Amino acid sequence: MRFGFHCSIAGGLFKALERAKALECDTVQFFTRNPRGWRYSPLDPKEVNTFRHLARALDLSPLVVHMPYLPNLSTPDPGLYARSVESLKVEVTRCRELGVNYLVTHVGRATDGKPRWARRRVARALMEALELEGPMILLENTAGQGLEIGAGIAELGSIIELAGGSPRLGLCLDTAHAFQAGYPIHRPEGLEALMAEVNCHVGLGRLRLIHLNDSKTPLGSHVDRHWHIGEGEIGLDGLKRIVNHPLLRDLPAIMETPYSLEWDKINMGRVRALSEDLSLSSEEMA
Repeated sequence: MRFGFHCSIAGGLFKALERAKALECDTVQFFTRNPRGWRYSPLDPKEVNTFRHLARALDLSPLVVHMPYLPNLSTPDPGLYARSVESLKVEVTRCRELGVNYLVTHVGRATDGKPRWARRRVARALMEALELEGPMILLENTAGQGLEIGAGIAELGSIIELAGGSPRLGLCLDTAHAFQAGYPIHRPEGLEALMAEVNCHVGLGRLRLIHLNDSKTPLGSHVDRHWHIGEGEIGLDGLKRIVNHPLLRDLPAIMETPYSLEWDKINMGRVRALSEDLSLSSEEMA
């Protein structure tokens, strides 16, 4: 696996790359703008050039962007829906300018309590965004918290089918979200069942990225709380099977664990040890 973190862009987009390399990342995920606001400034051509050059020089690949938090592609509210679709299209364009490979998006919340129609709204948004040249768009599975849709792999497969099955649509599998949604991936048979479901409903060829997170909340909690590698409910044994699974071990893996420079170094050390099939000592776990 190529391991990385979601890194901050404070100080400029290129800072995310520098932070990633300082943490010995192979890949990186970042926001292209403030994730908690709608307003943004166009990308500066000089900053874009600096970013693209540095990404090549540091050999960080693939480059992954995550959508901001406010858009809801499932909403029945016409105004919010239009704004959300426009936000997705803006991110597609910004990713193209930056040379980004994957754009990760949540599929949203069915605030009208009608997931069937919510899936159709997401599909329409994706089809509109795919009219623009840009990266592969990866749908991220959710914990199924509240009115979220997309907790089930079959549901994500349905959205991709409704959107015409474009080759630019794929899956980002978040390990914490899958566990919280009720997939027992901490056990061998649970992980195999999930892989079979991905193969059946989405296709393994569309699985392009892992969000490698432990879970602070129990199996089936539907409460989205990421936690440090080996410190949560999935545990070291479960995560070790994930990073070494023959269908997953060649994929890039982004950690979205709670930010702490000290913990980032610990988490990176742990996943590399797990992928190399090494034993972790009690001192490393302390």
